[in-house]
Amino acid sequence: MPGALDGLVVVALEQAVAAPFCTQRLADAGARVIKIERDGGETARHYDATVHGTSAYFAWLNRGKESAVLDLKQAQDMALFQEMLARADVLVQNLIPGALARMGLDAQTITDRFPKLIVVSIGGYGLDTASAGMRAYDMLIQAESGVAGVTGTPDQACKIGVSAADIATGMTAYSAVLEALISRGATGRGQQIEVAMFDVLADWMSVPLLHHEQAGRETRRYGLGHAAIYPYGPMTCADGTLLVAVQNTAEWQQFCTTVLTTPALAFDPRFATNPDRLANRTALDREIALHIGGLTVEEMTARLEAGRIAWGRLSTVRDLSTHPALRRIDVPLPDGTTVSMPRPPARTADFTSGAVPETGTATERLRAEFAR
Repeated sequence: MPGALDGLVVVALEQAVAAPFCTQRLADAGARVIKIERDGGETARHYDATVHGTSAYFAWLNRGKESAVLDLKQAQDMALFQEMLARADVLVQNLIPGALARMGLDAQTITDRFPKLIVVSIGGYGLDTASAGMRAYDMLIQAESGVAGVTGTPDQACKIGVSAADIATGMTAYSAVLEALISRGATGRGQQIEVAMFDVLADWMSVPLLHHEQAGRETRRYGLGHAAIYPYGPMTCADGTLLVAVQNTAEWQQFCTTVLTTPALAFDPRFATNPDRLANRTALDREIALHIGGLTVEEMTARLEAGRIAWGRLSTVRDLSTHPALRRIDVPLPDGTTVSMPRPPARTADFTSGAVPETGTATERLRAEFAR
């Protein structure tokens, strides 16, 4: 079945995670993505060789793209690149700030020469801020934005265990491209869009920031627990642990009745409202442990299901590999084999993946296609 973006041409000057995530989503939707790489291939090709000789990151983020090796410092390759831009709909790039301008492609030049082109520039920090020149990687952005400061245990701040800043930035950039395409359909004009990783995670931090600025409240770290909703986190049974989420007053009352079998606890003035439960979470932990400590996980699960209370298990990566909810696709690799990966969200069962490209395999074909 044709993708929604069939016929769209995207040129990608990209490496690592954030920009490739954006263009991989565009490719999944049917866009033609031409990935410009340097000799030897981009950074993520060399992170590891886990997937039949291909980096796990690269295999995940570059399916369905065409790879061309160009040296944009050479006049011939720069001319070819600009011919691609003349026929393209979108350029996604995450070069260091100012790199395009130093190539003679500053924002005004691009607007004048390619008025319908949508340009998405991904970087670490806003270009109009004092931090614009700082180098930016996922871990550093998680730390600078405060995300790491609210993640972890009371004794130890942690980063999120996957590339959250990169992934969120890539998804934000993807959304920005779709909005710009809609706008271009109405106006006939492209756009210059800046997506800063710090902005993306600062937006994620809006609730802790509002708590700090409006109430003087520090968001503390509670491991698997929730800083603003309670009870919401791990509960220890006789033979294991479950994660339980109680979101509102009705669920709290049902939890006390069905799971704790102590209906009156729901109206204890220490625990009647969510702010009360947050203020007295240590006392509430003792009450919960008193009533469920002797239950097995199976018994606890049965009570949670009876009360329609949300729960989950703490899965390992091994558990994810066999999880009954995991839907998969087969992705062709450069060596002709395939690898099973999670099916991208919002794709149906008939979705098929393009192949992960070998470095530069489309170079000569693209030279012929885009020659002046």
